[in-house]
Amino acid sequence: MPKGISYKNKDVLFKVLSEAYKEKSFAVYGIDLPPIKEVLPTNLPKISADEKAMDNLFLLEDGTYLIVDYESTSKRSNKIKYLNYVARVMEKYFSDDIKDIKLRLIIIYTGDIEKADPVLETDCITLRTEQVFLINIDGDAEYQAIREKIESGQPLTDDDIMKLIILPLTQKGREGKQVMLEKVVEVSKKIPDEKLQLMALTGVLVASDRFVDEEYSEEVRRFLSMTKIEKIFEKERIEYGIGERQKEKAIIAKKMLDKDVDITDIMEITGLTEQEILSLQDDKIMV
Repeated sequence: MPKGISYKNKDVLFKVLSEAYKEKSFAVYGIDLPPIKEVLPTNLPKISADEKAMDNLFLLEDGTYLIVDYESTSKRSNKIKYLNYVARVMEKYFSDDIKDIKLRLIIIYTGDIEKADPVLETDCITLRTEQVFLINIDGDAEYQAIREKIESGQPLTDDDIMKLIILPLTQKGREGKQVMLEKVVEVSKKIPDEKLQLMALTGVLVASDRFVDEEYSEEVRRFLSMTKIEKIFEKERIEYGIGERQKEKAIIAKKMLDKDVDITDIMEITGLTEQEILSLQDDKIMV
């Protein structure tokens, strides 16, 4: 994750980002890939002090690991960086007994780049990248279409969210990206579904972090305060806690049932209803 993105409670931020991408595809970027199954950490081991982590690492539904990096320049030296990414991912996720290594590398070029060489070839290794050129996306038209949907109360699709995330990068130059980022942030704040709003804002902030004004990024991060994020997931944590407590009670009740303890006594001790206890007789509970 880019250096500018930092919260004390990183697991919550990571969950927001994971929700933003989960089960979505890169079809809107012009790449035919299976949907995303999981967002993986990018802070893999063996990163030197002067080296940045990759921008995104995904596990796709077909078992493919996908490295995604955003670039505003096309330099041969970038491919050395990609080789390091590939080596670390393979070391982390592939063992000696894995015969089929399913790993893809996509470079998403901002609106500054029209073409680039996708291959680095030497006598001992060949690196092939897949490329997306955002200059081919009409960012202004896409922004206007999504803005009209939001302002008219129409629900946003997964493709809309994926487009919002990369709209600032469709523009040329740092200033152009900054202007579009501010427009995207403001329109995203109007998304009525607060969870979708956080997904869009978190995604666009992570994607654009290396290319826009640091002070403005900090302003957006303050809007995405931990209090706001915590509010979204507080209900989930409460429900998870209740579920865990119910599971503990069920385990105790099951043990008591196995010892032929009277159901009335089990109800009194666990607080479960008679129907809940009787349903445990045929359930397999991990103890």
